[in-house]
Amino acid sequence: MRTPRAITVRLLAVLLPVALLLGACGSGPSPQAWAATVCQALTPWRAEINKLTSVSQQEMTARTTPAQAKENLVRLMGGAEQATETARKKIADAGVPDAEQGASVSHGFLNSLSAVRDAYGRARASIEGLRTDQSSTFYDGVQQTVERLTAEYKASSVDTTKLNSTELERAFNEVPECR
Repeated sequence: MRTPRAITVRLLAVLLPVALLLGACGSGPSPQAWAATVCQALTPWRAEINKLTSVSQQEMTARTTPAQAKENLVRLMGGAEQATETARKKIADAGVPDAEQGASVSHGFLNSLSAVRDAYGRARASIEGLRTDQSSTFYDGVQQTVERLTAEYKASSVDTTKLNSTELERAFNEVPECR
């Protein structure tokens, strides 16, 4: 009969090499690799958001019915929500950079993108809920939604004064993907 101590010793003998092996592989990407991945994720996201913003502004001034405007704005907000989630997922998949404050910086990016994604989702849902039978009421509701979205967007930005990492700052300045 094996004693609990013998089982523990055997278990440690099996698990210790695995833990050491995993620990050796556990470091995150270099600051340069992580910065490149972040910029590769954010560059198309910014372009998509700029395009959607421009189209939204055109939609607000175009002569369409409230029902047409609602359909277009819901689609645009949904597109921005999805584009933001795609960028957030790519950055999450990049892992935590192996740099001072790497975890804080990574979490800051992810939290910011999550907040932006959620703001677009709330704006989409808000516009979906607007009635279109009275044009002025509909457009007033859209205006309020856009103002709330703008405020939430601003509030979601990363406070870089709390996330300063010399290594990551240098990496963002050096990698070609971020230029």
